[in-house]
Amino acid sequence: MAAAPPDARTLGDLKASGYAPRTLRQELFANLSSRLRKGEPLFEGIHGYDETVIPAVEHALLCGHDLIFLGERGQAKTRMIRGLVALLDEWLPVVAGSEINDDPFAPVSAHAREMVARAGERTEITWLHRKDRYNEKLATPDVSIGDLIGDVDPIKVAEGRHLSDELTIHFGLIPRTHRGIFCINELPDLTEKVQVGLFNVMEERDVQVKGYRVRLRLDVLVVASANPEDYTSRGRIITPLKDRYSAQIRTHYPPTRDLELEVAEQEAVLPEADGVELVIPDFMRQIVGEMTLQARSSPDVSQSSGVSVRMTISNYETLAASAMRRALRRGEPEAVPRISDLDALLSSSTGKLELEYAGAERSEAEVIVGLIGRATRLIFDALVPLEGVATVVEAFEQGWQVEVSADMAADQYLVGLDEIPGLRDAAARLAGGESPARMACAIEFILEGLHLSNRLNKADVEGAVRYQRA
Repeated sequence: MAAAPPDARTLGDLKASGYAPRTLRQELFANLSSRLRKGEPLFEGIHGYDETVIPAVEHALLCGHDLIFLGERGQAKTRMIRGLVALLDEWLPVVAGSEINDDPFAPVSAHAREMVARAGERTEITWLHRKDRYNEKLATPDVSIGDLIGDVDPIKVAEGRHLSDELTIHFGLIPRTHRGIFCINELPDLTEKVQVGLFNVMEERDVQVKGYRVRLRLDVLVVASANPEDYTSRGRIITPLKDRYSAQIRTHYPPTRDLELEVAEQEAVLPEADGVELVIPDFMRQIVGEMTLQARSSPDVSQSSGVSVRMTISNYETLAASAMRRALRRGEPEAVPRISDLDALLSSSTGKLELEYAGAERSEAEVIVGLIGRATRLIFDALVPLEGVATVVEAFEQGWQVEVSADMAADQYLVGLDEIPGLRDAAARLAGGESPARMACAIEFILEGLHLSNRLNKADVEGAVRYQRA
C-alpha cells in the first residue's frame, strides 16, 4: 500500500518544505545507487540474470541511457521494464491540471507555463504516484504519430481556439509520460514515419506536431523491447533510431533446467482441492523442464522465434491438473502426476512452438510427443541405472505384462507388484514414499524409461498402454 502523499498543495508550500526538484535520470541514479549500497535486488522474481542481464541494466541506468531489451519471447523483457518503475520516487509534484506532468519549478507546456506565470506561488499542485508515471504501447503498423506524439484536437479548434495556438494540440503518450518511463514493445513493428518521430524525441528531447513551432523539453526514459531477428533485419528499423538506444540489453532463457523450473514454480498457479494433497515428484518436474530445453535445441522448432518459459509454466500447471482430476474422480487423498499424464501436455504445448518447416514433414503434435520422449529418456538415464532394474527386465522376459492408464486407480498398480523382483524397491526410492499414488507414478516412470531404453515394448490397448517383452 502506498504511503500518503506529502502535504504541500501549492508551489509556495513546496518551496517552504525544502523540496529540491531533480531530473528523471538524477532520480533513477539516486534510487538505484541507494539499492546498490544496501545490496537490494534491482528486480524481484527474476532468475538467471544476476551475472548477465541485470548488471547491463544497472550500467545503462547509471549512465542515464535509453535502453532496448533484445530477446525471444518469454524472456521477462516486459516484466523487467515494468520493474523499473520501482526506481522512481513514490510521489512526484505536478502542476494541477497539467496534461503532461509539468514540474511546478520548470513547466514546459503552454497551459502550465501560463498557470505558474499567473498564480505564482499560489499555483496548485497535485502529487503523482510512481505507478502513474509509466506508459507502454504495443507497436503495430497502425500506430500513428498522433498516438505517440500528438495531433490537432478538432474539438479544441471547434471551441474557438486558433490553429496556431499550442493549446489545440492533443498530446500523445510520450508527452503524457513526461518525467516518467515510456516503453514500446516490439519496436520494429512501427512504421518508418513513426520511427522518425520517435528518433526526434530521443535525439532532441522534444516533440514536433505537424507545423506547430512547439518545443517541449521532455524528460522521459524511452525503453523498448524487440525480437533480435526483427531488430537486425534490414528495413525493419531505421538506422538512426537504432543508434539512439545507447544500451542494448540481450536477454536469454534460463541456462539450466533447475533455473527453468525455479521460474515455472514461481509463476505457476497449481490446483487445490480440500482433502487432496498435490505431490509432484522431482523426476516429473525435471521432465517438464527438460522438455522445454529439448525444444530450444530441436531442429524441428524455429529457434529464431524462441520457446518461451511460458510453455514450461503451462505444462507444469497442466500436469498438476491432470493428476488432480484423476484424484478427484477416484476419491484418492493424493494427486501425483504420472507418465501417462504427459499426454495432457499436448494441449498446453500446442501453439507455443513454431515449426521450422511449416508442418510439411511432421505435425506439431508429433514434434511434442518426440520432445516428451527425449526428455523422459534423459531424466531416466540420469536417475535410474539399468543394472538396478535388471531384475525387472528379467521378469518381463519371463512373460510379465503390465497395463497402465491415466485413469487407473493408484492401488491397482500395487497388485502383483512384489512378483516383479526389484520393482517395489526401485519405485520406492524414486517416489520418496510408498503411498499408492506415489508408487504408481514411479512404476510408470520405470516402465516408460525401460521402453525408451529399448528394454521393453509398448503397445496401445483400448485406452491404456501395455508394457511387455517382445
